[in-house]
Amino acid sequence: MKAGIHPELVECVVTCVCGAVHKTLATQPTMRVDVCGECHPFYTGQQARFIDTAGRVESFRRRYGLTQDDN
Repeated sequence: MKAGIHPELVECVVTCVCGAVHKTLATQPTMRVDVCGECHPFYTGQQARFIDTAGRVESFRRRYGLTQDDN
């Protein structure tokens, strides 16, 4: 590595909107994030929940003549 071209790393406190606080190394002392590993649906297992807004799946099935068994 070349000397003098890399930014200095400092201890960083990352705060999520869910209230979780994580400590890591970064180039700035504090960060605020919208989603973290404690509240992200992929990590909490809530991504399997399917919300059908305005009956779009049923509308698609009616349009193409599909039934529940035609998956």
